[in-house]
Amino acid sequence: MQSTEDFAMPEETEETTLTQLLRVSKIVLQQGIDLLDDHITSNDQLIRASQYLPGSTIGKHLRHSRDHFELLLDCIQSPPPHVLSYDVRIRNTPMETDRDVAREALSETIKRLQEVVPGADHSTRLTLQAVTPYLQEFDTSFGRELWFAGLHCVHHWSMVRVIAGELNIKLAEDFGFAPSTLVYQGELIIEHLELG
Repeated sequence: MQSTEDFAMPEETEETTLTQLLRVSKIVLQQGIDLLDDHITSNDQLIRASQYLPGSTIGKHLRHSRDHFELLLDCIQSPPPHVLSYDVRIRNTPMETDRDVAREALSETIKRLQEVVPGADHSTRLTLQAVTPYLQEFDTSFGRELWFAGLHCVHHWSMVRVIAGELNIKLAEDFGFAPSTLVYQGELIIEHLELG
């Protein structure tokens, strides 16, 4: 289980906002790598369709989660004005069907985050375009979207947890839980120990 120290509250650290968001992003993406290393033993498990989440596979969720980070990094590395759309999707990629390719893709995204985020400004303005199904535009920032990419990843890991359960794969207790939930659970554990 992920230590709640990995998700320290802002008042407990002198890290910058982006340093904290980078750490959380790396942790959640590393969970995908750990899934591939420790639990997924065949490519067949990546492509097995869920009976409870129609059309879903573990491989599709891995790819989709990574896409959000990659689209955000592409956006912040492009010249201004920075326009971001998460609706740009490249489906049926090799990482959806091949464990080694998936692991390499997630590792590359972590590496890219480590290269780009430290030199970025969390308050850099972005225009987020979204199809709702009407085209909408929202003002946002790089920091806010980096937070969202991590939270979005956790959301998809929770769906991976469901599919893994269908395959009789038991995952780590913290897989698919938001950092705020883990911090809250850690505080409850600490309170229980103090009261006990």
